[in-house]
Amino acid sequence: MSFQFDFKRVFAYALLPALGWGMQAAESVSDSKSDSPSDSKAESKPAPTVVRIDLDKMISPVSAEYTLRGIEHANRTDAAAILIVLSTPGGLEKSLREIVTGVVESKVPVIVYVSPSGSRAASAGFFLLIASDVAVMAPGTNTGAAHPVLMGGAEIGKTMEEKIRNDAAAYMRSLASKRGRNVDLAEKGVRESRSYTEKEAIEGNLIDLVAATEEEIFEKFDGKTIRRFDDETTELHLAGARVEGFPMNRSEEFLARIVEPNIAFLLAALGVIGLYIEFTHPGLIFPGVAGAISLVLSLYAFHFLPVNWTGVLLLILAVVLFALEAQIASHGILAAGGILSMVIGALILIDSPWPEARIHLSTALGVALPMGFITVVLLRLVLTSQRRKAVTGDARMLGAVGIAVNDIDATGTVRVLGEIWTGRSQTKIPKGARVRVKALEGLTLVIEPIEVPKGEALGSPRSQGGE
Repeated sequence: MSFQFDFKRVFAYALLPALGWGMQAAESVSDSKSDSPSDSKAESKPAPTVVRIDLDKMISPVSAEYTLRGIEHANRTDAAAILIVLSTPGGLEKSLREIVTGVVESKVPVIVYVSPSGSRAASAGFFLLIASDVAVMAPGTNTGAAHPVLMGGAEIGKTMEEKIRNDAAAYMRSLASKRGRNVDLAEKGVRESRSYTEKEAIEGNLIDLVAATEEEIFEKFDGKTIRRFDDETTELHLAGARVEGFPMNRSEEFLARIVEPNIAFLLAALGVIGLYIEFTHPGLIFPGVAGAISLVLSLYAFHFLPVNWTGVLLLILAVVLFALEAQIASHGILAAGGILSMVIGALILIDSPWPEARIHLSTALGVALPMGFITVVLLRLVLTSQRRKAVTGDARMLGAVGIAVNDIDATGTVRVLGEIWTGRSQTKIPKGARVRVKALEGLTLVIEPIEVPKGEALGSPRSQGGE
């Protein structure tokens, strides 16, 4: 028994190390499985996200609100960078400063990319390009021409104009200096309206890169350290970045379209025509409502555009000439003058050096010709209807000719316009005689006898008042 007992103990002591080695082997296998490529892939970091903002319109309050929303979204979602794809002829100073403030205060680095080829970042767009953390231009683009444009074409004096220019130049110097760009060339873009191609901009240290694609930008700047506006440094991680588009919402798209000068002018014309139709044809309702809405929307747009008041006066003159043409037989001279006045007024209505920010000739002609025709024709119809004698109600009876149904001695019965009336006369009228209505007293006609022309029978339609 003791040997058997000892044997079991020896066997147990011999087996335990083997079991231990087996457990260690199993653990080592398990560890090796946990280090497999599939698990390492699962633990790898996701690709960085770059929020893309397309700023391809005039810089206005609408585009400023949209851009700031995009910057806020990128900061809230911890994006790796913000990519503003820029193509603009310029815009309003207030809206520009709002966007620049959003760019320099953003925790997420902002890349401004002038693209696609053929685009430009002019005027306000030049300020935005200089203010960015990373400034990039695509081949075949240009920037600059940032001389401030006065609103409304008003003469404000050389002193005030110089103050505005100096303020814009100082703003540009501060942005360029803080970003480490060429301050002298940047200021010349303001004071001398200098423009630069992408090659001139990169050689003059106004931008950081010329790139044909967004992927090229990410590849060039991946792993690079940039200095932010607050002098802090940030390392960019853009390898394999996923671009997330940030489109305008429907209200922003709608308002952005309205602010375009050609659309604003069309809305103004539709508004005037709609209200005119409602005033000349009361009760139609729809033209009045549609016209009022169109006019309000156009006023909203013109509030943000550099309006030339000479153009406004020419448009008002055009409407006056159209109205006179409807009343005076000028053989079309007044109408032609109205059309010419409206076309010239439309072409100079927006005081801007950029063709895209002005009203096109095709738009001016497309509005002036139909508006002149509609205004003249409708006004003539209204004047004609007002001059025409009324043929309904009490006025219809006055002067109407009828015939006595019976002998009238003070009172009797007459037929006028196919209806039987009670007639009252100061003279006796025999049956069948023609009478004329002098007045209407309630349901009684005040009549007088009239002579029947020679050769005309008493019962003829003419003698019976057209019956």
